[in-house]
Amino acid sequence: MWIKLNSHPCWKVQKALDDAGVEYEIVKESWPGRKGRTAMIEATGQNALPAIELGDGTWFREESAEMAKAIAAGTFGAAAG
Repeated sequence: MWIKLNSHPCWKVQKALDDAGVEYEIVKESWPGRKGRTAMIEATGQNALPAIELGDGTWFREESAEMAKAIAAGTFGAAAG
């Protein structure tokens, strides 16, 4: 949130959402302890960030570069399903 480095995975995805005009809510997850990310682990089987929970309850989780590409293309909701 407070440091925005172009190489940081979460910032790549956040910037792609901003550039695409997608509204979102940032949910802070536990760091550095990944065990506390229980909802995300249950939903995606992973504890890595970034991940996006969509309005219909599905999740979108890929490597950040792939997520940014899908967001820019407008296909990230379809990719989650």
